[in-house]
Amino acid sequence: MKISRLGELAKIKPDMEGAENIYKQVPISRDDGTPSFCFRVFTLEPGGHTPFHRHPFEHLNYVIRGSGTVVMEGGKECEVKEGEFVLVLPDEEHQYKNTSTSEPMLFICAVPNENE
Repeated sequence: MKISRLGELAKIKPDMEGAENIYKQVPISRDDGTPSFCFRVFTLEPGGHTPFHRHPFEHLNYVIRGSGTVVMEGGKECEVKEGEFVLVLPDEEHQYKNTSTSEPMLFICAVPNENE
């Protein structure tokens, strides 16, 4: 068993082309012995965003703080806020944006271990 505290985990600036003002923390990963999925937590600072991208695996997401938008295929934007889940299926284009000018947006992103 492992218990970790988000506030004690290192914040890593991901090397992702098209990403701005985001940080990643990994509280649970294959390094901890989990056989299938890992949990990552992304912090999007005000105005921050992930790249508009796709990949061949699903994301299971939960917004734990703040709000913003998820851009879907075709450019449609949907608002998301604290307490909401987002499922991104394999090969769906997507992007997360923090639309706040003052508050960070944090979300959990669970992915298969081999994609962390």
